[in-house]
Amino acid sequence: GAVQREKQYRAHRGFGDRRSGVISARTYFYADEAKCDQHMETFLRCIDASSGSSEDGFSAIKLTALGRPQFLLQFSEVLVKWRRFFHQMAAEQGQAGQAALEMKLEGEKLQEALANLGIATKAESQHWFTGENLGVSGTVDLLDWNSLIDSRTKLSKLLLVPNMQTGQLEPLLSRFTEEEDLQMKRMLQRMDVLAKRAAEKGVRLMVDAEQSYFQPAISRLTLEMQRRFNRDRAIIFNTYQCYLKEAYDNLTVDVELSRREGWHFGTKLVRGAYMEQERERAAQIGYEDPINPTYEKTNEMYHRCLDYILEEIKHSRKANVMVASHNEDTVKFTLRRMMELGIHPSEKKVCFGQLLGMCDQITFPLGE
Repeated sequence: GAVQREKQYRAHRGFGDRRSGVISARTYFYADEAKCDQHMETFLRCIDASSGSSEDGFSAIKLTALGRPQFLLQFSEVLVKWRRFFHQMAAEQGQAGQAALEMKLEGEKLQEALANLGIATKAESQHWFTGENLGVSGTVDLLDWNSLIDSRTKLSKLLLVPNMQTGQLEPLLSRFTEEEDLQMKRMLQRMDVLAKRAAEKGVRLMVDAEQSYFQPAISRLTLEMQRRFNRDRAIIFNTYQCYLKEAYDNLTVDVELSRREGWHFGTKLVRGAYMEQERERAAQIGYEDPINPTYEKTNEMYHRCLDYILEEIKHSRKANVMVASHNEDTVKFTLRRMMELGIHPSEKKVCFGQLLGMCDQITFPLGE
């Protein structure tokens, strides 16, 4: 199956050392399961320390420290293929180029398309899109679609998707070996232990963003934790890298899910730390550069995502954002928008993050 894996989600020896070109982010390497347990213990001590030193503290974790990165690669590939398949069907229904959340597949046409592709007969796919699974007025949007490979359904075992290169149908989930299955479960268990401790101690747990080829899986696993732990307040925060071309689509889709399911949305917005490495990998291996072409485009993306979250806070008070930026214009932009939207600092819905000592001329006036 390795040959048919998508280029972006294959392990590559040349990029095995993920530290290359990355000076502003910590890199963990998988040694064995015992090492992952050690990392978890360290993270637990960080959560305890954060709880002891401040009210409403924060602690940050990296998922590559908690399990085998190979699993994150494989799961990311599954999620990306599944989403791409949705976009392809939307294009066939004349909706190419629309924003992710505006695309809605007509249920009838979708069932016909699945039958024509040999993925499922109408009888089989009929119950996939009924009742709670079906969106408004007989249509299926990206969230309904994603729910089909929800960890709570067994459907993913059955699904085949067309490989655009070969035209052949392939199983969406490449079979995990028993050991890989166990490694995945242990990663999820470690996340669970950390989330429970954070909730217990009143600490907000931030899941760091990592390389784009791990990120779909990291975001999806974080989303699952948000669904469980963010019922009453935002405990789990997901991180969105605004240098990625798809940042706004990813953010808006996740916010919409939180609205539909009624939980509190927590996000940290960053520009991104892996640009040099990401670009080199994309060029060498031969897939599209996932990063915005210019610094200006990234700024634009950051402010667009931030504005969307601030509007959400104004309307529902169920969203929370950390503006993780050393950029003075971004900080001023946030303060101005908070005043315009009537979001007061005392509500603790917006917070700012800077690295210690890196931009004191912003941090200290901001604190005051």
